[in-house]
Amino acid sequence: MPDISTTMIIVLCAAAAAAGWIDAVVGGGGLLLLPALLLGLPAAQPAAVLGTNKAVAIVGTAGAAVTYARKTAVDVKLAVRIGLAALAGSMGGAALAGGISKDAMRPLIMGVLVVVAAVVILKPGFGAAPSAAPVSRSRVLLTIALAGLGIGCYDGLIGPGTGTFLVLALTALLHLDLVTASATAKIVNCCTNAGALAMFAYQGMVFWQLAALMAVFNLAGGMVGARMALTKGSGFVRGVLLTVVGALVVKLGLEQWG
Repeated sequence: MPDISTTMIIVLCAAAAAAGWIDAVVGGGGLLLLPALLLGLPAAQPAAVLGTNKAVAIVGTAGAAVTYARKTAVDVKLAVRIGLAALAGSMGGAALAGGISKDAMRPLIMGVLVVVAAVVILKPGFGAAPSAAPVSRSRVLLTIALAGLGIGCYDGLIGPGTGTFLVLALTALLHLDLVTASATAKIVNCCTNAGALAMFAYQGMVFWQLAALMAVFNLAGGMVGARMALTKGSGFVRGVLLTVVGALVVKLGLEQWG
């Protein structure tokens, strides 16, 4: 484990718990966890920070996915299909990352987020209840392409808020309620995190002892978040969603113009 103070370890574990909670409810836990790791490991290689982040996050995501699957109806087969597409998309996005200006893309992503927030605010019924109409095969394929390949590519290119985008896409495309969309997004995230973690582990870019300690807190936060989302329903998830979208807009704005 890297040489860091006891105080910083406590801070990182608290951040892992909070990130697990946020990620389980609506996605976007990386907005908190990754900056915390960058702060706590200033001398570490960026790849080692990213690898440790994935090792922590996958545990909380898996715990939240299991909690959701036990309590709500989730189409696991479809979620895995989207997850595999997202894995391929993230690999492609990572390959393209060096040739595309992230500074040019951030304003576009911010614009999309503002539109999303407006839709959620102006349509109180968004994600409140699932549609009774069956989902067509063409819509399922569109979801795999957009929510899988498209958002996976975004994850490889930029990253922050991938889970949140997944929840929004699954709600809009498959007409899921926000709770079921969050549950499905967790399974998709498990697929993408597993692929990324395997690559980082192969490269020796994971601080396993620190990751194992933080993962315990991330798991606890994720399971509590999933239970709260299931208990409090879509209205609660909607409020957290708007908060996370706002945080994403601020984060991207600071990176662009700060």
